[in-house]
Amino acid sequence: MSEQKLPLDKNGAPHQDASNGYEVLTTSHGVPIGNNQSHLRVGEVGPLLMEDFHFREKIFHFDHERIPERVVHARGYGAHGFFETTTELSEITSADIFQRKNEKTPVFVRFSTVVGSKGSADLARDVRGFAVKFYTKEGNWDLVGNNIPVFFIQDPIKFPDLVHSVKEEPDRGFPQAQSAHDNFWDFISLSPESMHMVMWVMSDRTIPRSLRFMEGFGVHTFRFVNKKGKSTFVKFHWKPKLGVQSVVWDEAVKINGADPDFHRRDLWDAISKGDFPEWELGIQTFDEKFAESYDFSILDPTKLIPEEIIPLKIVGRLVLDRVVDNFFAETEQVAFLTHNIVPGIDFTDDPLLQGRNFSYLDTQLKRLGSPNFAHLPINAPKCPMHAFHQDGHMTTNNREGRVNYEPNSWGKAIGGPRESREQGFISFPEVISGEKLRIRPEAFADHYSQARQFYLSQSALEKKHIADALIFELSKVETPMIRERTVGHLRNIDNDFALTVSNKLV
Repeated sequence: MSEQKLPLDKNGAPHQDASNGYEVLTTSHGVPIGNNQSHLRVGEVGPLLMEDFHFREKIFHFDHERIPERVVHARGYGAHGFFETTTELSEITSADIFQRKNEKTPVFVRFSTVVGSKGSADLARDVRGFAVKFYTKEGNWDLVGNNIPVFFIQDPIKFPDLVHSVKEEPDRGFPQAQSAHDNFWDFISLSPESMHMVMWVMSDRTIPRSLRFMEGFGVHTFRFVNKKGKSTFVKFHWKPKLGVQSVVWDEAVKINGADPDFHRRDLWDAISKGDFPEWELGIQTFDEKFAESYDFSILDPTKLIPEEIIPLKIVGRLVLDRVVDNFFAETEQVAFLTHNIVPGIDFTDDPLLQGRNFSYLDTQLKRLGSPNFAHLPINAPKCPMHAFHQDGHMTTNNREGRVNYEPNSWGKAIGGPRESREQGFISFPEVISGEKLRIRPEAFADHYSQARQFYLSQSALEKKHIADALIFELSKVETPMIRERTVGHLRNIDNDFALTVSNKLV
């Protein structure tokens, strides 16, 4: 049956009327619109009238419909789903989400590339973000990680330098979404702490076949805290049920040329047809005694704890089963905050994590324009929320009545919420002392051992892919001194490996 065509009015515009079963188009304030095709004007050819409030509202909204894109992780794609707890963890954490086996918690997950703009291609050689917002009964918990378990830098004061170096060079505005240029490798060659991450980034891990075939990591060391106040260190890992798969560089280049939205389309199609992607949540837990005896600082974000030393314990599963209704309202406006934790989960002194806790909140205020971004449906908790915040742009739920402060003596009827020593978040009482210094710990000083371990763990073909990636990247570097410094670092990982790369750069 052919689609029914709407009748046309005298101006040739489709005539839509509520009597025909259509919704009536209105302004943002609910005023019905009689004509959405032509501006109000004087006569048929006269000037336009400023009193056309419908035009003014429509063009005003259009002019402001873009918000600043994320400085990093700008190109992202999200989906809804649930997390199911499969192992009860009450002995090591009081977090409500881990208290009952088989309980499901709604989640929103956003995958992303780090370097490229919103308009870049999906299959760039790049780190992938893996951010999960758990809407728990005790508030939102954001586990904001990557598909690689370590990071480039140890101290957050270097984060602007890292990002500036890998982004397009500021004088020429390119290259976009790639690291094959002088600035990035200049920074890397002067930052030996980055070499472990470089091995991962030059490996096949940074060109996943699909978001559904990608691991995720919390990167940092966190704490679990139980009801007795006992702390246990924890690292979080997402393991895809489909396994880990990647494409090779030549495939990625062809896919980006044919379909730069390949990963987005793949995730959308899979969920839409009921082929729901799934991950298992694994944890590594350990105590202070292990932390003190381990070869590296457990607070160093450029290091990991091999699963051969502390095996993963699977404690839950993540299933994505619903695509978004609106990309902007959900995927673009979702605000992940590393400081969003719930009672039973706490931070450690990982310096990069501490820096992220400051930076992420600052970023959301810039992007979303108001301290009330938590009022947006995608960011709002699904449990009761009671606070005395008021006013500001985009506020939607100022409290009723006269009371907007605490403590107050007005009683339960109008006095509003109170703190709870029993249910509320209490920070772990870590004992801290020392001088104020700008230094790196000695335990952070080994930059090559784990880079070497990663390289040696690869198959012969995977080693070749890493070498080929470095040869390609460094061949785009125009300054010989930068290439020489980088190859010098590679010699500290594996001398034959360094020779393979350097011989192809002559």
